[in-house]
Amino acid sequence: MNKVVLVTGASSGFGHSACKLLAEKGYKVYGTGRKVSSGDPLDGFTMVQLDVNESSSVHSAIEYVIEQERRIDVLINNAGYGIVGPLEDTSISEIKALFETNVHGVLRCCQEVLPYMRKQGSGLIINIASIAGEMGLPYRGAYCASKAAVIAYTEALSIEVMNDGIKVCVVEPGDYKTNVSSNRQYAANVSEHYRERQLHMKNQIDNEIVKSRDPIEVAQAIEKLIRNPNPKLRYRVAPFVQRFAPVLKRILPGRVFEKIIMRHAGL
Repeated sequence: MNKVVLVTGASSGFGHSACKLLAEKGYKVYGTGRKVSSGDPLDGFTMVQLDVNESSSVHSAIEYVIEQERRIDVLINNAGYGIVGPLEDTSISEIKALFETNVHGVLRCCQEVLPYMRKQGSGLIINIASIAGEMGLPYRGAYCASKAAVIAYTEALSIEVMNDGIKVCVVEPGDYKTNVSSNRQYAANVSEHYRERQLHMKNQIDNEIVKSRDPIEVAQAIEKLIRNPNPKLRYRVAPFVQRFAPVLKRILPGRVFEKIIMRHAGL
């Protein structure tokens, strides 16, 4: 319980829930945010200023925690956001910005913390992806692609650092009642051809979030994972139907699975 844990994107959502629970369990927790000052207290843990899009900011944040604690035992890469829009009308600049945070932000944090973990001879990296990274969902294709990249990166990194005593895992949450709707972005220049369907998808996603479960479930799964001396590579944390969707995708013909997705989306 005296492990030092660093969580990116801790101002709200999964990150905040995880920080608060881990602090209550006795871990030494540091959470990050773009608009905070390093050292600010929040709900039993300490905030650190960090923008995952800036290498210098990532370096400064990691150095701050190392100066305070001399080690980082667990890194939880949680910072990220979603975007809704048809792939044809989502601009390259919008997709680049999404990948800069959701994918490159993970890479920056891992690359900065790995030398310290290697020197310690131990460490755990938990990358927060999404069940959406297991499939292509209409009007969320760019987000799905970013999370798929995180999953593949995690799989490769796990093998590369295994002999250094460092474990790497990916957690794939489903829909939970977070503030994701307020942070979500939308393709700026959507043509008339797609506009009505994009609005339909926005309303459907928002309704699903409102009806979904408490994100404490994800925080509890993360805490259990940290306590496990031999964690699995992949954890899906979601209601049964969402957890079963990737399994269904593997066993059904591709076009059949597409029709199920279209029916669920009301398209």
